[in-house]
Amino acid sequence: MHYKRILLKLSGEALMGEKQYGIDPKRLAEYAEEIKEVVDKGIEVAIVIGGGNIFRGLAGASEGMDRVQADYMGMLATVINGLALQSALENADVETRVQSAIKINEVSEPFIRRRAMRHLEKGRVVIFSGGTGNPYFTTDSAAVLRAIEIEADVILKGTRVDGIYTSDPEKDKNATKFDTISFADVLIKGLKVMDTTAFTLSQENELPIVIFDMNKKGNLMKIVNGQNIGTVVNL
Repeated sequence: MHYKRILLKLSGEALMGEKQYGIDPKRLAEYAEEIKEVVDKGIEVAIVIGGGNIFRGLAGASEGMDRVQADYMGMLATVINGLALQSALENADVETRVQSAIKINEVSEPFIRRRAMRHLEKGRVVIFSGGTGNPYFTTDSAAVLRAIEIEADVILKGTRVDGIYTSDPEKDKNATKFDTISFADVLIKGLKVMDTTAFTLSQENELPIVIFDMNKKGNLMKIVNGQNIGTVVNL
């Protein structure tokens, strides 16, 4: 296996599947099977999910809501998504723990770094919810922070597209894909990978990022096997 411990970043929108809002149980089951295959190979898997399929704090703030209040609502949305994915994983016989940056002891463990690492060492999937626990930080930032804390080998960011392109491939048919690109070139070219805080944190800690299409069956396994899937961002 190319990696021993990974952090998988999924957007909340990815859980919608074919729906316009909320959670698609079919898509959850598909993701659970993909993750199970990787876990069965001995890979340690941590996951961070966004909450945009339920509520996005920045969008709420743009409509006049208090930004701090809106961000906390977004954090709660990520807890809902984390619990949904936990249920799907456990239905697939994958032992899973949800840890939240916001204390909700009835449904999740609090985030404790050493406990999270111990779960991973025992082969359990750990889902980090609640973002960083602070307003003004995205789940991209939470993903990078948690990946650094648990000493993950890589961040795998599952998206709707199969990598980073010179321009938006959904709008420009002439866009070309990068197989690999440096952190510096991403900044120079003004390419959108993660928000600036998350990207800078990843760069400073020399933590590679792989952008790939999570909806294509088998891609996650191919990446951990070392195949050139998606776009790798590194030094």
